[in-house]
Amino acid sequence: MGNTLKIKKGDIVEVVTGNYRGARGKVLKVYQKEKKLIVEGINFIKRHTRPTQQDPQGGIQEREAPIHISNVMLVCPNCGQPSRVGFHFMEDGTKIRICKRCREMIEA
Repeated sequence: MGNTLKIKKGDIVEVVTGNYRGARGKVLKVYQKEKKLIVEGINFIKRHTRPTQQDPQGGIQEREAPIHISNVMLVCPNCGQPSRVGFHFMEDGTKIRICKRCREMIEA
């Protein structure tokens, strides 16, 4: 697979295993080295924060934690199904992602 991850920021993914199985969300951030990503509305944790000037209240805050990339599948924008992702090279040499289910090109 090399250095290219098959899921990018802004993609819609579906969780395939774990407590949030079946849930869909938008990818907010990708940690390429750790092979983890943060998905909107998935894998909430509680953080105890002390008061700062930006947040004078402090307290317990909920936010999304990273989830491993192997626990999610990309939702194809064409067929709407969670599917595996493949790569294909165009005639001009550009590398594109394709849906393995419907064989259509994935934008972005």
